[in-house]
Amino acid sequence: MRSPGDGAFRVLIVGGGVAALEAGLAIRALAGDRVALRLLAPESVFTYRPLEVREPFAGPSAPRYDLGQLAAGMGAALIHGRLGWVDAAAQTAWPEAGEPLDYDALVLAMGARPYLRHRHARTIEPGRLDELLHGFVQDIDGGYVRSAAFVVPDRVGWPLPIYELLLMTAERATSMWADVALTLVTSETAPLEVFGSEVSAEVARRLDDAQVTVLTSAHAEVPTSGLVEVTRARRHTRLQVDSVVALPELMGPAVRGLPGGEHGFIPVDRFGRVRGAERVFAAGDATDFPVKHGGVAAQQADAVALGVAASAGAHVQPMPFRPDIRGLLLTGGRPLALSGVVAGARGVLSRAEEGDACRPEKITALHLAPYLSQQRPLPAHA
Repeated sequence: MRSPGDGAFRVLIVGGGVAALEAGLAIRALAGDRVALRLLAPESVFTYRPLEVREPFAGPSAPRYDLGQLAAGMGAALIHGRLGWVDAAAQTAWPEAGEPLDYDALVLAMGARPYLRHRHARTIEPGRLDELLHGFVQDIDGGYVRSAAFVVPDRVGWPLPIYELLLMTAERATSMWADVALTLVTSETAPLEVFGSEVSAEVARRLDDAQVTVLTSAHAEVPTSGLVEVTRARRHTRLQVDSVVALPELMGPAVRGLPGGEHGFIPVDRFGRVRGAERVFAAGDATDFPVKHGGVAAQQADAVALGVAASAGAHVQPMPFRPDIRGLLLTGGRPLALSGVVAGARGVLSRAEEGDACRPEKITALHLAPYLSQQRPLPAHA
């Protein structure tokens, strides 16, 4: 199946999330009409996932956009479907259904799969936060939940949402005059350690102000409902609580026909090239880069776009991906703008400062952020 624009360099992007859209926008900006873009995605809607944490607390719904319109705006054809396997030697991607898709460059940006590590906990999943936690918040309001544990499992790519839910729960309990004992059990050595020491210290202070008990470097098991078994430095303790909220562990997409990394993640080099596969790139949560975050995914996509555009004949120089981790921590009050920038021999340049509650931009993306600001979201009920 030939793509539109016969003779153009055919780029197939798999996925409909941040990395996929950022890659498409960046490739179009760099390579212009040299490329014919196609987007293979199972979704018809792009949801701004990081803002879903507000929904269980009766906050506004996360913005949703028509994926077909977003694709059309970057000059890409949207194909609905899921990737089945890849024949890298023939430069062909096979959807689970439908015709094979030939390509000159393949960009894999289909994200990761959540794995419910703690089946007796309320494990948060993208697209289901309100469904899973609305009753939990109501029980706090009604005084039925007097204790709760929030669990970060051993293998997690992005712990920030559990901190947001925890701090927003603490704020909600205070506003309702509810006496709720809250505990954070995390495998991290310090709260939000991925951002560096200053951010970690500030988040720890916020948790202390909210009277949250913090157990770091902890391995947790939830063998039955309401019971958390915690192991720290070979010491075992038990927490009996009314409710447990947990993050899922993440698994990679394990693309058939391509080299596979640990837990199914796609192994890539610093330029986003898939190791052992010609003309195949990957960006975002599907890759083996340990931090799974929309802003990082966008930075990976920008590095991939340079490589794809260069392959298409654009006068650009591929550059390696350099992580610059930024996030906005929603707290129920004024959010915290967080950053952890790799600063050479100095390690991570860490910073936390109060952000703008009226403009909670959660994903820093060179092309996607301004593009979305010009789009009209779908109605909340659509």
